[in-house]
Amino acid sequence: MSDTHAQTVSFVRDTMLPEAEPPVGNRGAILWMRENLFSGWLNILMTLVSLYVIWWALSHTMPWVFNGIWNAGSLSECREIRNATIGADASAACWAVLGDRWQQLMFGFYPRELYWRPILALVIFFVAIAPVLFSRVPRGMLAFTALSPFAMFWLLWGGSLWFPVSIALGFVLGWAAWRALAPIAGTLIAMIVAVALPLIYWFYTAGPLARELEQVIALSIEYVPSQDFGGFMLSFIIGIAGIILSLPLGILLALGRQSDLFIINKISVGFIEIIRGVPLIVWLFTASLLLNYFLPPGTNFDLMLRVIIMVTLFAAAYIAEVVRGGLASLPKGQYEAADALGLDYWKSMRLIILPQALKIAIPGIVNTFIGLFKDTTLVVFIGLLDPIGLSNAIRASAEWNGIYWELFVFIGLLFFICCFSMSRYSLYLEKKLQRGHH
Repeated sequence: MSDTHAQTVSFVRDTMLPEAEPPVGNRGAILWMRENLFSGWLNILMTLVSLYVIWWALSHTMPWVFNGIWNAGSLSECREIRNATIGADASAACWAVLGDRWQQLMFGFYPRELYWRPILALVIFFVAIAPVLFSRVPRGMLAFTALSPFAMFWLLWGGSLWFPVSIALGFVLGWAAWRALAPIAGTLIAMIVAVALPLIYWFYTAGPLARELEQVIALSIEYVPSQDFGGFMLSFIIGIAGIILSLPLGILLALGRQSDLFIINKISVGFIEIIRGVPLIVWLFTASLLLNYFLPPGTNFDLMLRVIIMVTLFAAAYIAEVVRGGLASLPKGQYEAADALGLDYWKSMRLIILPQALKIAIPGIVNTFIGLFKDTTLVVFIGLLDPIGLSNAIRASAEWNGIYWELFVFIGLLFFICCFSMSRYSLYLEKKLQRGHH
């Protein structure tokens, strides 16, 4: 009886089974490969073809890279070393050109004993940009950020310290005019005066004031003309200046295009469409050849400054359209909510509309910045020696005549590092600004 009863009662386990690992085929790298590389006959075929192409490319390029010769004084010396060590038909890069000319590729014809100045300027830039890019950096450093462009300008070009000081004074005048007039005359008039007053001061007063102060207290370092700038230093200066200046200008143009004020709207639309409708190379030729005709007689505008202005205006027109896309994608309720709170136009834009529009526009803005940084190589066509221009000059020399790939691989790698860093920061910012992220 008891045996029969024992067979009819269900078995109930009173202890948990110990955890066991899933089968080898259902975890780790094997699972990933099965799902992503070998999930079907077409996927298997594509994987095998891709592996063959990768193997073929690496087998042809890696020997050239790793057989490279680093110590030689010319291309013919490189070939002699290759013939003596690994054979006449072997594939070997002549990396010695980078060891011989890397300073020229980085700094152009900047005086060698003054290399510390652009290096210090770059360090100042990275420290100054940190509080803008990363919220964990103390906000108190923003004062240093505001002063850093003037310090970098003085370090790079040299000359009298009073010149960047007198330029900075123009911004102080504009800010003081804004603070004084905004409560009395209204936002629009205050803004017009805050822009016009510094421009008049810079054109007519800044230069003479700097010269007078230099006569009283001489504070100057060795002056370096713009013709000596070149290489990646030139690309960095034009790219960074263009990026920093074009973002606020692009935002203002986007707001101008959305504006109900007829004149501001039409000026913004006309500016954006004309600038975007003409290639950058044409604007650079305009900066190089024509801009001096439109300036008062006797003014000699530095070519590099003219290029920075044109690159800034070109990038600003593209950023304006990206920001306008962000503004257009916001629901109308956001604008109505700002009105319901009793905010004026500028406060509603600053506190409610623009933060949301810029968050949406981040990928497009960073894309424009990356394109702008790469387009700095176009200045080679107007006689400025960027990395591409210097590579042409190096290849024209007797020692390195006939060398190609080594220089272009190095230049491409440095541009890739800069542009890839910008795109990774863009992804970091997008994740950080996602809703619900704390």
